Amino acid sequence: MHRLAFLLSACLSLSLAAGETPRRPVHTYSIVARDAVTGDLGVAVQSHWFSVGSAVTWGEPGVGVVATQSFTEPSYGPLGLALMKAGKSAPEALKALLAVDADREVRQVAMVDAQGRAAAHTGAKCIQAAGHEMGEGFTVEANLMDRATVWPAMAKAFRVAKGDLADRLLAALRAAQTEGGDIRGQQSAAILIVRGKPSGQPWNDRLFDLRVEDNPDPLKELARLIQLRRAYRLMDEGDGFVTAGKWPEARAAYEAATKLAPGIWEMPFWQAVALTSSGKLNEALPIFKQVFAAEPFWKRLIPRLAEVDQLPKDPALLKAIEVQ
Repeated sequence: MHRLAFLLSACLSLSLAAGETPRRPVHTYSIVARDAVTGDLGVAVQSHWFSVGSAVTWGEPGVGVVATQSFTEPSYGPLGLALMKAGKSAPEALKALLAVDADREVRQVAMVDAQGRAAAHTGAKCIQAAGHEMGEGFTVEANLMDRATVWPAMAKAFRVAKGDLADRLLAALRAAQTEGGDIRGQQSAAILIVRGKPSGQPWNDRLFDLRVEDNPDPLKELARLIQLRRAYRLMDEGDGFVTAGKWPEARAAYEAATKLAPGIWEMPFWQAVALTSSGKLNEALPIFKQVFAAEPFWKRLIPRLAEVDQLPKDPALLKAIEVQ
């Protein structure tokens, strides 16, 4: 395990020493953190830079999360994760990467590993106001800020915020913006949350992976997307309950999803389809009626679903749905 970490560090030494490091000016504020209750790992960021999430946010379930910013070196993300996966703590991984980076003084990098060990670096040549603050299981960092109060405000907000990890990460970003944020303004934002313990199903271990690439109010849009993601996760849970024949639980999940995402008529539509396919047509019909009244095109999908066995091939049943 330690030999693998050494080899990874050696490979990084070759790549960074070659003088090929890009100087991409992603000046921003971010937070990386571990949820002490669930073990989930998250990173969130906002910047006046297009598509900030594509360069800054990195995470792997059961391993850790990384934010790499300022004059960013993207390889800190995958290589930092590789070192942590090989057994290095976040402080050890960051120390190894910085040791072989000739441009370390223009970097700002933060990491948290699956055990909640945090590490951060703000180079002496990051554009002011720049700095970071570490706490138990998290670190906040910012550069090119309007004021030096930004990152302390983020740390305070994260410590006192209620809700799940997504809520708390978003609270930290909002606190940064309230303090003045990036001196240039706002443009993009992102959030990535992965499970602290892998399930063996990687497609289920990225709980949030959302980006706002270009928006005049990226934090507002990010908050909307977070709520939508929660709604669609509830829809998935509802489908799982339907498969298991747990109808009270399925109904509760579907109703909660619809409440979180009013006006997205696809959610109640598929709820009604699931009800119909499980012999609960009387419960489904009022839902179909509401959906068709708002967006009539959904009615045209009914016979197509029956053709591929997503609804019963029962002419009377299909007619009952279509007259709603």
